[in-house]
Amino acid sequence: MNTAEWFKDWFNSPYYHLLYNNRNENEAVFFINNLCAHLILKPEANVWDLACGKGRHSICLNKRGFNVVGTDLSQNSIKEASENSNPSLDFFVHDMREPFRINYFDAVFNLFTSIGYFENFNDNFSVFKNVAKALKPNGVFVVDFLNSENISNSIKTSYQEKREDVIFKIEKKIENNSIIKHIEFSDGDKDFYFEESVSLLKKEDFESFAASAGLKIVNMFGNYKLDPFDPNTSERLIILFKK
Repeated sequence: MNTAEWFKDWFNSPYYHLLYNNRNENEAVFFINNLCAHLILKPEANVWDLACGKGRHSICLNKRGFNVVGTDLSQNSIKEASENSNPSLDFFVHDMREPFRINYFDAVFNLFTSIGYFENFNDNFSVFKNVAKALKPNGVFVVDFLNSENISNSIKTSYQEKREDVIFKIEKKIENNSIIKHIEFSDGDKDFYFEESVSLLKKEDFESFAASAGLKIVNMFGNYKLDPFDPNTSERLIILFKK
């Protein structure tokens, strides 16, 4: 596996979806509903779900009446998401480091820690610049990221997760300002190893990305209830930017 771009292999693997199949769909709906109530997007707004995975947030947004485009690097995820396509919901394979449409979207959502994977730190700037180009004037960009300060103080270094007949042995460490997750498991007579690496981005990093793209922070929240952000105790760092 190319560890520099580990996400290309891992996100396209069926084992990635098996490991994370316990994600709470009700929580996703709850979060989207809260965001939409706060943003007050116009009916039939054009929305981009950036790094959409299998499309759970895209589907939820579409059910609220928005025109939604979901993109993801994983061909397998997009193939499955596309089973839910309709005239106002579409999916494409796309690398967020590359431009995607110009002056088109009223809102862009990047949810569930779907940035900060890149070996080249400057790739994060590219993402923000591409989003800014894709947004209409006064468009909003929502980033839902882990709270790196809270994670750093409470990291669980070693544990196991059982999914169906597969036992995932997981070890985590902080190295070079990133969380490194080693994932080992066996299935049948085959052994597998994957690695995740996510930069411990902070509010100041996102401010820098935004400034380079001409975006400004208009609000921050610390959880999916949209409570105020506290760097010491909040579960998430959810930032709303505006063009």
